[in-house]
Amino acid sequence: MNIGGFVLRWMFAFILVAATFNSTGYSLFHWLWPLSDIQLPLKILVVIVVLGCYIFYLSATFKSLGLLGIIILLAFCGTLIWLFVDQGWLDLSNSGILSWVMIFMISTVLGIGISWSHVKKRITGQFDTDDVESN
Repeated sequence: MNIGGFVLRWMFAFILVAATFNSTGYSLFHWLWPLSDIQLPLKILVVIVVLGCYIFYLSATFKSLGLLGIIILLAFCGTLIWLFVDQGWLDLSNSGILSWVMIFMISTVLGIGISWSHVKKRITGQFDTDDVESN
């Protein structure tokens, strides 16, 4: 895997998370809330597609990183944000900035999670495979 492949995976994760919720008011959450029956079939279809994308990303992330890897990655991102705030490079008093930082952090975890098997194969030469039972 090259850097372009990772950036593409991360960008899709960023679009997925930002399209689900962001502070601009143009997101799936803002389109759905308050709940109404206007365009209900379209809303249900979009939610199913977005949910499918999340299941794809989350299952790949859990399979490649595991729970401990995800916790370590979230701790790293959180500590990095803490460093930026402590150094004065980032001000989290604005809730809009905080939401974009969280979107960036979640999409980074998902992007690394879906790309980790490729990185691991490149470093170790070993493939990650799913356990499949044969009858």
